[in-house]
Amino acid sequence: MTAVAAVGQRYLPRGWGDFARQLGIWFGFLFAYQVARGIADSDPATPARAFENGWRVLGVEQGITNDVVELTLQHVAESSAFLNRMASLTYWTSEFAVVGIALLWVYLRRHDSFRWFRNWILLANVIGLIGYVLLPTAPPRMFTSLGFIDTLGSLSSLNHGSGLVEVAPNPYAAMPSLHAADALIVGIVLITVTRRRWLRLLWAVWPLWVWFCVMATANHFWLDIVAGVAVALLAFALLQSRRLLRLVPKLA
Repeated sequence: MTAVAAVGQRYLPRGWGDFARQLGIWFGFLFAYQVARGIADSDPATPARAFENGWRVLGVEQGITNDVVELTLQHVAESSAFLNRMASLTYWTSEFAVVGIALLWVYLRRHDSFRWFRNWILLANVIGLIGYVLLPTAPPRMFTSLGFIDTLGSLSSLNHGSGLVEVAPNPYAAMPSLHAADALIVGIVLITVTRRRWLRLLWAVWPLWVWFCVMATANHFWLDIVAGVAVALLAFALLQSRRLLRLVPKLA
């Protein structure tokens, strides 16, 4: 037995073959997701529609709160250089980096929960991508006339104009917020599979922190977050319905 095979047998729940298959599913989805986002932005009419929808979102929010909540949160973040940088870093890492690491950890350490976790994430993101196509929405950072700024400029290596972000971009993918949806899913799953109380507390706070960060960095309106939570709950309901349908033949 080779050393590589021995490592797979010892640490991988189902060996190298299944691990490679899961990596193919995840990175294949990321590639398809980025390409689909780019295609969604290819319509010349998209920018005008996106700004129109953005103003509509602002109008609804102000009708409810009589305030621009996101601008207030951005001012809070800007009051501290450390808080501002942490919010920016969280925005960049909370989506694919944290989600990817969480998926890997659950695969290796809580494998029985992996398939459910993976399917929930993938389905929520597919639903969100449909939302981007049907409802392109400009994020708060594009409404500079209201005082919003792109705080991610504080990260010299990562900003909305960097080469990494310019790969199949869609700057109007604000509604729904998949940062919000994925943070909620990660938080819920890791609360259920972690054993230490302090880790459960950490993951319980995680969605709230991410929601604050995406608003404080002017990348999402709070209605985008509400829509993201709805997407996560819809994906959960659809997966539960599928499970129930599978049980029907067994119960008959």
